[in-house]
Amino acid sequence: MKKNFFTREVKVGIMVTVSILVLYFGLNFLKGIDVFSPISTYYATYTNIDGLVPSSPVLVKGFKVGQVEAIEYDFTKEKSFVVRISVSKDVILPKGAKIELFDNGLMGGKAVQIVYSPLVAGQDLYTPGDTVESTVGTGLMAQVAGDLMPKIQSITEQADSLIRSLRTITESKALKNSLSSIESTTANLDATSNQLNKMMRSDVPRILKDVNGLTGDLKKISGNLSTVDFAATFTSINHTIANLNLLTDKLNSKEGTVGLLLNDKGLYTNLTNTAENADKLLIDLKQNPKRYVHFSLFGSKQK
Repeated sequence: MKKNFFTREVKVGIMVTVSILVLYFGLNFLKGIDVFSPISTYYATYTNIDGLVPSSPVLVKGFKVGQVEAIEYDFTKEKSFVVRISVSKDVILPKGAKIELFDNGLMGGKAVQIVYSPLVAGQDLYTPGDTVESTVGTGLMAQVAGDLMPKIQSITEQADSLIRSLRTITESKALKNSLSSIESTTANLDATSNQLNKMMRSDVPRILKDVNGLTGDLKKISGNLSTVDFAATFTSINHTIANLNLLTDKLNSKEGTVGLLLNDKGLYTNLTNTAENADKLLIDLKQNPKRYVHFSLFGSKQK
């Protein structure tokens, strides 16, 4: 009878071991750690890490080459924090390189980057496990604030000047007078509008009615004019004008009684003299009536 080596206990142990390995590799994978690649470990010390946490990335010129493995602290020392970083084995750190703590985004996340100094041939290198010189970079928000603060200050001064100008304008007497004038004009416009509305309701319909009546009368006149015989009328007018011309010609000529009366200068002179003599006779008759009239009941003597 063969002995079964894969007892329940062995199977459970194998499953637990596999689960632990999967969990280990899975967690490292989620952290971005390649457990199959060789790494080098370095240390850096800081007085304040500003929220740096394990698994934060380690960058070189923006490229991730490792991560923060652990953070140890001892508050009895001036540089209380010791940060251990792991980087790929092919990343070399020459003497003069620095491990810089910096802001990795606008939200304030922290990361570590390796700042290289110019590499010189034959230059000494850090060996894995060494403590590298550390530094703290200017935060991104501080840089943004440094760039924006002068502009913000200038904008603030301009805004303050604008507010003062607006306040001067709003408190000026001219603006108050203008507002009063606008208010008066608005009231006048409102009154005018009311009068126009009243006229539109009462006067305009009556005017339109009169216009309609006038239009009807003009239409009747136009109809009557259409029945007029303009040709006969103009013929009659021309005949009358011809008669007037003939009469005028006869009056201007010395033929006929009327023409002689109008054009004979001697006749005009005789008539003038006759009128003058008749006037003298009337005056003498008025002054000496007895010379011309004799009247008596018993007769009179001849003189």
